[in-house]
Amino acid sequence: MELWTDPFLEYLKAERNDSRNTVEAYANDLAEFQDFLEEQSTDIQWSAVDADDVREWVVYMMDEQRLAASSVSRKLSALRTFYKYLRRMGWVSINPMEKVVTPKKKRPLPYFVRETEMDRLLEITKEDRTFKGIRDRLILMTFYETGVRRAELLGMTDASVDFVSKQIKVTGKRDKQRIVPFGEELEKEIRIYMGVRNETLGETKFPALFVTERGIAMNETQVSKVVRDNLSKVTTIRKRSPHVLRHSFATAMLNNKADLTSIQKLLGHESVATTEIYTHVSFEELKSEYKNAHPRK
Repeated sequence: MELWTDPFLEYLKAERNDSRNTVEAYANDLAEFQDFLEEQSTDIQWSAVDADDVREWVVYMMDEQRLAASSVSRKLSALRTFYKYLRRMGWVSINPMEKVVTPKKKRPLPYFVRETEMDRLLEITKEDRTFKGIRDRLILMTFYETGVRRAELLGMTDASVDFVSKQIKVTGKRDKQRIVPFGEELEKEIRIYMGVRNETLGETKFPALFVTERGIAMNETQVSKVVRDNLSKVTTIRKRSPHVLRHSFATAMLNNKADLTSIQKLLGHESVATTEIYTHVSFEELKSEYKNAHPRK
């Protein structure tokens, strides 16, 4: 079998100009597949390999070797490149990789802040009644109580807020607008913030709902810093961004029996499949509660 792998590796170096590490990785992947094949049959040839052989290797890697889907995908990529080369050279008539589906990578679970932690944070931030303190608290509350994205929050103006209907109009991805409802608590805090802002900076037309002490619209970096600095007071999670509060909103809604389709619409997701990741988050929460509470865990 080396009669075909050696010229392939030389092709990677000479024609594709791949790095030494890439060539070595491909060589190792092909050698591993060859070892697997030889355990099944002593006289197997590259030209005799079919899709079932490759699928059995995938199962072996994922079930026996416990490799992640990303690692398996990389090894399959090496095999795909190899068989494309063999077809181009005319050494095989059929490419078995055309019928092999790459395993889906497991999506990482999003970070989120627990409801008790957010309750504590919003209690802590009540103490600072300066313009900046009131503004920063409102930023946290808006993210957590509406689930808006950072760009959507930055795009809000005073006109975006409808106090009569208790809803905010936001502009999401690809300039799609949606209406997000809010409750009495957030209404009260928005009114307090606007009052303090107008009193501190003067009655004028502001470029955005959330502005700096100089009356300039806040930017992404400033809003992210507000969230990061405040979340560090109540949680040790590695990621502390506005998107974490968006995840926290969705998780809290789901944990409190909200319908998945409703959460999808509130978040502005194109597909409910995107929203379904929060069901996994809630399940992780359940597992954690089980480990902490069950006597025979």
